[in-house]
Amino acid sequence: MTLLVTGGAGFIGSNFIFYILERRPEYRVVCLDKLTYAGRRDTLAAVMERPGFRFVQADICDRGAVNRLFEEERPDAVVNFAAESHVDRSIDAPEVFLQTNVLGTAVLMDACRTHGLARFHQVSTDEVYGDLPLDRPDLLFTEASPLRASSPYSASKASGDLLALAYHRTYGLPVTISRCSNNYGPYQFAEKLIPLMISRALEDRPLPVYGQGLNVRDWLYVEDHCRAIDLILRRGKPGGVYNVGGRCEMRNIDIVKLICRELGKPDSLIAYVEDRKGHDLRYAIDPSRIQNELGWTPETGFQDGIRRTIRWYAERRDWREGDFPWEE
Repeated sequence: MTLLVTGGAGFIGSNFIFYILERRPEYRVVCLDKLTYAGRRDTLAAVMERPGFRFVQADICDRGAVNRLFEEERPDAVVNFAAESHVDRSIDAPEVFLQTNVLGTAVLMDACRTHGLARFHQVSTDEVYGDLPLDRPDLLFTEASPLRASSPYSASKASGDLLALAYHRTYGLPVTISRCSNNYGPYQFAEKLIPLMISRALEDRPLPVYGQGLNVRDWLYVEDHCRAIDLILRRGKPGGVYNVGGRCEMRNIDIVKLICRELGKPDSLIAYVEDRKGHDLRYAIDPSRIQNELGWTPETGFQDGIRRTIRWYAERRDWREGDFPWEE
């Protein structure tokens, strides 16, 4: 089994590579990554010299480079993590997100059609569903929920999903899609909420919180997400969409205050700032399908996961970087 992982030098992609190399030693893993600001070669330093692993620096939008790699490796399956993924950056520069998240996905699937393979898996996000009201905790996103993207980022991911499903129906490409809730854990670039707050709190810097921090997200430890993708690759139904959620809804402000408590820092570090344009209120995933069909459930509780994450960043000063766009 040769597995091509795109965007494997990023947060979730690198964690997935570590997971697969540990639990599926019979696999050959090839990582294709452009190495943008959020992808770091040293993230994969521990596996770079490992037999059965190869790293290739290239852009998924580069059709020639992608086809050459397919000819060399003949992958059996592709897991596409490669994406521009930060909402604030998509508001400032939407075209970059369309290029990678839509056209890059098409380039990969065209290569799959040309060379033939067992599975193309598209890693997506719950943000394609838009948001839910704060006062209706009974409402959850299911795979049948309409796509109501709010930002250029989520619109580009929804477009990639629709394109993948179209390739499945039109060309018979064996596609699966997973839509996950907010991930956290080691190796996440420090522009995202949890690593940013940990990094700044450790340095006694202000903790910028949008609005009043009342927006709600469903949180999932990254290793649980990796396990879900592994299951979908091996047992998921072609053409299937699987929601992957932690059943762990928390307000942003409560996350920030929890981090302050864990690090012994005062809440006075919190600085409320102007809210994000089009800011989604609440995300909440119903993961019943993947639980019922594949037997997946999250194994890492939030208290355990967040403490592991805080310890990791506290010990890795080289990862405690990153600023919000208004400070650039």
